[in-house]
Amino acid sequence: MLYSVLLLLNAPAAEPVQWAQLTIEQRVIIRVPMAKKGRAPVRPVPEARNEWKEKKGPRCIALRSIRSANIVMENAIDLLLADNHRYRARLARGCSSMGFYSGFYVEPDEDGSLCSGRDVLQARSGASCGIDGFRRLEPIESED
Repeated sequence: MLYSVLLLLNAPAAEPVQWAQLTIEQRVIIRVPMAKKGRAPVRPVPEARNEWKEKKGPRCIALRSIRSANIVMENAIDLLLADNHRYRARLARGCSSMGFYSGFYVEPDEDGSLCSGRDVLQARSGASCGIDGFRRLEPIESED
């Protein structure tokens, strides 16, 4: 957001009036922590990938509902929401999720949503990746 304020500086009555412009910029960044703290994983956990089946997901997810994230695949980040739903953010081609092991940042848009094809995840290391799409995750029913 960019705000401009026009200021009238006090000047003695005999001197001409001086004008000045002050520009204020406001930047909001949201940090999304990882679900499991600790060292960087050597590689994504394959068994965690098999606990969920992917379904068609939305184009956007409300940022206020994201509570944490988890890495279970090389090119995706799982988002855990406040209502206990899970979504998988598929990263743009050539992006690796391993750079996001310590969490990531998002600059929110005016609508307050994280959207595929529009928004970028920024790793704490400085790397950034676009989001190709979201997939809704549902637990796989065990046959016990």
